[in-house]
Amino acid sequence: MAVIPASDQDFTTQVSTHAQVVVKYHADWCGACKLIAPKFKRMSDDERFKDVLFLEVNAELSPEARKAAGVSNLPFFATFKNGQLVKGGFTAKPESVEAMIAEIA
Repeated sequence: MAVIPASDQDFTTQVSTHAQVVVKYHADWCGACKLIAPKFKRMSDDERFKDVLFLEVNAELSPEARKAAGVSNLPFFATFKNGQLVKGGFTAKPESVEAMIAEIA
């Protein structure tokens, strides 16, 4: 599955219409965000996570989506289950993101 860009316009719809969602919040200036991007993409292709929707949100351009997860630093990841925030946190470690995803899968 692909990583799908989301913005304030479609974020709520995406999160509420999919049972399991992981969101990567990033900014164009964020070096750590750029480093984890290919790893996040590989996770989206991982068969273990085939039922999970992978979204990415530019935190600077989408303040409402950012607020929905309580983004405090970048890169920030959040998981949603049935439209509700389950967990959010600042990390650049793929294994931390995988552990978050495992909690909603």
